Amino acid sequence: MVTTTKNKFSQSRLIEEYIQKLELGEALLQDSPTNLIEVVGILKSYGVVLDAYSNNLCYIANHQFLVLFPFFKYFNGKINSEKLLHHWWHDRINYEYAEYCMKAMFWHGGGGLDAYVDSPEFLQVVEEVIQARFKYNPLLLGLHKIFKDFLPEQMRQMAYYSGLGQFWRVMADMFLSLSDRYDRGEIKSIPDVVQHILDGLVADAARPITYKVQIRGKEYELIPQSAGLTFLPDTAVPYVEAVFFRGTPFPGTVSYNAQAYQIPYDQGMFNYGALYADPLPVGSAGIPPTLLMQDMRHFLPDYLLDFYHQGIRGEGDLRVKICQSFQKSMFCVTTAAIRGLAPHPLNTNDPKEQQANRVYLTGWLKRLQDSRLITVNS
Repeated sequence: MVTTTKNKFSQSRLIEEYIQKLELGEALLQDSPTNLIEVVGILKSYGVVLDAYSNNLCYIANHQFLVLFPFFKYFNGKINSEKLLHHWWHDRINYEYAEYCMKAMFWHGGGGLDAYVDSPEFLQVVEEVIQARFKYNPLLLGLHKIFKDFLPEQMRQMAYYSGLGQFWRVMADMFLSLSDRYDRGEIKSIPDVVQHILDGLVADAARPITYKVQIRGKEYELIPQSAGLTFLPDTAVPYVEAVFFRGTPFPGTVSYNAQAYQIPYDQGMFNYGALYADPLPVGSAGIPPTLLMQDMRHFLPDYLLDFYHQGIRGEGDLRVKICQSFQKSMFCVTTAAIRGLAPHPLNTNDPKEQQANRVYLTGWLKRLQDSRLITVNS
């Protein structure tokens, strides 16, 4: 009983400490020269990788829809013997990680995109697309009549491919411009990083999320602009929820035995996201973030690589170091999201607004108390 009381007191004190930091304009991540090098450097690499991920996701959505066996979906329409050899040798971008994130968003749902792909308007256009695509294929049209949900479910996934691709397009440009500003001496602290990300989120908050495909010269608007889907509430917020917080279990790391309660029984209780993940398993088979870390290692700026070389193991544990830096950067992105979604400015002097903000911030920090927040700041 005493231990429980101490734990509750410790957690309350921790929440109060971080609320005060946020109200003072600080970030969840401690401001330090080394943290700044890690965060900006890793986001530079991440921006390059996200550019590739975004292009491929949009290519799949626009050109690989209703392809039952999309063997060449990672080639972006450019197939030749050299690319095939690189692909088989695994000398390529690991687009599988992008699909992992897409499937996490698709499974956890949330936001307007999740609601719209189940709407009659979306399904009506999907039916038109199916009929047009398989106009001369009576076998598949017959199967569609028998299994009425199979092909529409594929198109729902395609909508998520496109939505995540459009979201990452914004984030890639944002992270690359952050690096450019850092190189020019304009970014000098972690709060500067958070402000840059927040400004980018606000600038593109109302950016429309749309999706259309072409079949034999005719265009079909699956998600028209009139649907009212926009960047911040319909892709950014669901992405943070699905990928930063919840995620999905990595094969080979936990049991899928539901009777043993070794995975949560409720989707809302999942906490396998980027803010909770232990960097040590990175490099192990079956761990999706390993693919991302492997991709980012190719695009690390020189100053970050030099910083990693100062460690005892040099590049021997490079993927783990990249994962630790990446996790720090995601707490900066989370800080920007928290500030951007707050009911009132966090530096307000109005007592009622301060109280509303504190209720809001307490909700966020209760979810973060079991994350790696304390670890990245230790």
